[in-house]
Amino acid sequence: MTTTLITGGQVVSPQGAAPADVLVDGETVSAVLAPGTASALGIQADRTIDASGKYVLPGGIDVHTHMDMPFGGTFSVDDFETGTRAAAWGGTTTIVDFPVQKKGGSLQEAVDLWHAKAEGKACIDYGFHAILADVNDMSLKEMDALVDQGVTSFKLFMAYPDVFLSTDDQIIQAMYRASDNGATIMMHAENGAAIDQIVTRAINAGHTEPKWHGLTRPIALEAEAVNRAAQMADVTGAPLYFVHLSSGAAVDVVTAARDAGRNVFGETCPQYLFLDESDLARPDFEGAKYVCTPALRPAEEQAKLWRGLRTNDLSVVATDHCPFCFATGKQLGKDDFRAIPNGIPGVEHRMDLLHMGVTKGEISLARWVEISAATPARMFGMYPKKGVIAPGSDADIVVYDPAATQTISAQTHHMNVDYSVYEGWEFTGKVETVLSRGEIVLHDGEFSGSPGRGQFVKRSLSQYLI
Repeated sequence: MTTTLITGGQVVSPQGAAPADVLVDGETVSAVLAPGTASALGIQADRTIDASGKYVLPGGIDVHTHMDMPFGGTFSVDDFETGTRAAAWGGTTTIVDFPVQKKGGSLQEAVDLWHAKAEGKACIDYGFHAILADVNDMSLKEMDALVDQGVTSFKLFMAYPDVFLSTDDQIIQAMYRASDNGATIMMHAENGAAIDQIVTRAINAGHTEPKWHGLTRPIALEAEAVNRAAQMADVTGAPLYFVHLSSGAAVDVVTAARDAGRNVFGETCPQYLFLDESDLARPDFEGAKYVCTPALRPAEEQAKLWRGLRTNDLSVVATDHCPFCFATGKQLGKDDFRAIPNGIPGVEHRMDLLHMGVTKGEISLARWVEISAATPARMFGMYPKKGVIAPGSDADIVVYDPAATQTISAQTHHMNVDYSVYEGWEFTGKVETVLSRGEIVLHDGEFSGSPGRGQFVKRSLSQYLI
């Protein structure tokens, strides 16, 4: 087995940053040592990485991606090879993706299909949540079997009628099953039926431009759905994790539930922290690049989300990476915003964007690591295998240069998509080296990972349940 010694860096954890050397033996961390200890002990590593002046971080964990996902007659354009390679370029070493059950289909078959999508392609490790698009006796039984297989979280939708939407009675059934088997229910919370009526009124009035995607999905109908789901979780006792929260009103509901001692958790995404509804109104159909669900909000909502991250009322930042090319997929909605595939590319830039939050004083260095690696690992049953640099953990490690500069562009990013919503943005901070289970897959601008080396992560239950 190859041994690697990372010296001279500041090892960052949710407890803070401290100078330390990290010794890797094969695929795992064997020791975290005081600076210079390895030399004093006569430890000879096969290779040494000089991290002087840099941060040494646990590899990022993005628990919300959609690789090779069908949507609206097309597919997201990153598959498990291109998407996981791009993730590694951005310092993410584990993703959790979403197998999609078909209406009338088997939940197990959906997971099996996603295993086939990832097999031989993934460059980094991956796990699965499962999307419950059809709650029935068979899929409820399959939930139990999937928990045993390490798929321990299930996503439901309160949006997209006739496609994904689950009714309240179906949600209650799934929540009761999760309460029994310990799984976490993940919720896309928007009042889809009400939104559809607003959308119909807009279309009938001749409003077809991308900006109407946002104008027809009001914050109030996100907050209402969050509240309704939280109340159902309280009744059933199911753990509940809200994906991609976009507004202060939604966070307020989560805060109240958490203050009451409930197992309720919230996630937000970089697009809601950095972009706003004005982007949807960009001319020449450019606004279509920014169509995602929930929609981008007024700029004043960003401060509320950052505050939620500081207070732990929002626990995780994931990307909801779901890329569609502007020149092809997004054009499906050229004459009708309803047909624009929903999704924004972002898996490559999450760690850098959150580091911008550190440099701007929105979050601390320790909180950066907590919301991007440690908490996702604990929330979804991967800790301490993932999310921490400690003896026995997987050697998923990122050497991050806080002084390096970079400019984001579709011309240079590694996602398989023809635009960037952060085009031309300049950053201070950049990934220098990435180890995935002890193997250097990226160093100094050269990617050396290979498709198929990523492994499926069989997850246990959430470690945050009261």
